[in-house]
Amino acid sequence: MKSTILRIHIWLGVLVSVPVLAWAVSGFLYALPNTVEGGKVEVIDRSRVRVAPVEAIENANRFADRELPTTALTLLMRDGAPYYQSIGGMGADSILINAETGEVLKTPQPNAATRFFRQAHFYYFAGSWQVTLLLLFSALAALSAASGIYLNIIYWFGGAAKKRTEFAEE
Repeated sequence: MKSTILRIHIWLGVLVSVPVLAWAVSGFLYALPNTVEGGKVEVIDRSRVRVAPVEAIENANRFADRELPTTALTLLMRDGAPYYQSIGGMGADSILINAETGEVLKTPQPNAATRFFRQAHFYYFAGSWQVTLLLLFSALAALSAASGIYLNIIYWFGGAAKKRTEFAEE
C-alpha cells in the first residue's frame, strides 16, 4: 500500500506542479515594477473627477448598447487622467470611462507580460471552467500534501524508527 501511495503522491506532485509553477512565475512578474500593466500606482487627482459613479455605469451601458454585468467599478489614474474601470463577470474584460469627460472606451489590449499574468494567475484562459479548474487543482494539491504527510508519518514512525532501533542494538 505504501508504494501505491508513493506513486500517487509523485504523480499528484507532477500534475500540481505545472499550475503552481505558472502561478508562482506570474506572481513574480507582478512583483517586478512596471512589468505588468497596472503595477504602477498613481495618486488620484480628486479635483479632476467630475463624473459620478452612477453616471459612469450608465455611460458604459450606453456604449455597450445593453445592461452590463458590472461587478466592480474602480477609480484609477491612467496616463495622467482619472478613469473609472468597469469590470464585468470574472474580471477578464473591462471598459474605461473618463472621470472628467464621461467618454467611454474599451480597455486596450494589455502587453504580453500582463496577458500571461492574468491567464496564469487567475486562469482566465479557462473561461467558464475557471472556478472548476481552480477547485480541481486545489483538491489535487490537498491530496498531494495529505499523501506526503502520510508517507512522512510512515517513514518517521514506522520504518525509520525501526531501523534506528536495530542499528542501536548492534
